[in-house]
Amino acid sequence: MFHECCCYERAALRRGEERAEGEVGETGGWEARVRGLSISSLLCQKMRKTAKVSGPGLLRPKRWFASMPRFSLKKRLSQLPRHALRMKSWQVLKPLAFAGLRPTSKAVYSRAPTRLLSRLWGLLNTVNLPLWLRRPLLAVYVWAFSVNMQEAAVEDLEKYRNLGELFRRQLKPSVRPIDSHNLVSPADGKILHFGRVQHCQVEQVKGLTYPLETFFGPQDWRMRCYDEVKGDVKGSFQEQLGLQKGSRLYHCVIYLAPGDYHRFHSPTDWCIHHRRHFPGSLMSVNPGVAHWIKGLFCQNERVVLSGEWQYGFFSLTAVGATNVGSIKINCDQELRTNCSRHVKGRYHDASYTERYGPLGVFKAKGADLGEFNLGSTIVLIFEAPRRFQFDLSAGRKIRVGEALGNP
Repeated sequence: MFHECCCYERAALRRGEERAEGEVGETGGWEARVRGLSISSLLCQKMRKTAKVSGPGLLRPKRWFASMPRFSLKKRLSQLPRHALRMKSWQVLKPLAFAGLRPTSKAVYSRAPTRLLSRLWGLLNTVNLPLWLRRPLLAVYVWAFSVNMQEAAVEDLEKYRNLGELFRRQLKPSVRPIDSHNLVSPADGKILHFGRVQHCQVEQVKGLTYPLETFFGPQDWRMRCYDEVKGDVKGSFQEQLGLQKGSRLYHCVIYLAPGDYHRFHSPTDWCIHHRRHFPGSLMSVNPGVAHWIKGLFCQNERVVLSGEWQYGFFSLTAVGATNVGSIKINCDQELRTNCSRHVKGRYHDASYTERYGPLGVFKAKGADLGEFNLGSTIVLIFEAPRRFQFDLSAGRKIRVGEALGNP
């Protein structure tokens, strides 16, 4: 039908032009030509109405998607002012911001149900995947977080029944040699901070510190031990830790990203005397959040292992994070983290000296100590001589067994 309409239009145009040329010859003016064109246009409109086709000139039939507007998201985003791309500047959020309910508010974030979400994530990680789904699904995680599967003891993704097994994968023994220094890295990750502990304050990020006493909790278990051996011990918190004269406290913080190796190892030869579990929040320990939340490591759930090495006091703390409620210590089968029955603000102690003998649990340098789910943070706080020096730089990537420093 449309093809016939187009033929009729062309014939009408030719007749109108011939008629206009005849009138031009008779009148010798432009009025006849205009009149002829108007006649042809009227004929075209009439034929379009008959064929149910609309629009000026000779047009092809419109398709349904031709009338849809075309968007260029990249072009339009580049035209927006920079402040419009920030959520804080959106007009719809202004009433919430005025009421103190801004989505980026610290109070809202710190009160989010991170423990419940982490428990749900933990259950999801234990769901066994069908064989045909393991490779494509786990490959997405490997690609997203740049996991080096060539270092894994089991490289075939189909051998991992669920996400949890991939998170807790073991490595080939040869890919993590242990350095000869006295103190080595307990985990794969990034060095956030290191240095000396001054005035019982540990640096979380530049400009933010948290008190050592809040991080460790009361040292009543150590004081009871000293009552039996040396008598009552009183004084500052550092004195309660039993520091020797001529020594200092040092700290080192290692952040484990989601794609890193999630097991942690013994950083030195030491004896673990005591374990303390602090139930708490499970906020992200990402460096960006650490700049934002004051006392983040004191608020999050954590497991503090305290003991001694050849230079005195030594502690390793595994700090939980969002989706990392599960912290496992290989030598402590009674430890249960992120349980609904645990209440924030309380802590649970376990004495390894009473359970395993006067020396507690001995761990050699590089020995397997525990594991996380997804990613978290390791905090080392230890006593060392004044001459101790770190062989590190902030922001450096480090792997298990690499040297941290040497007295």
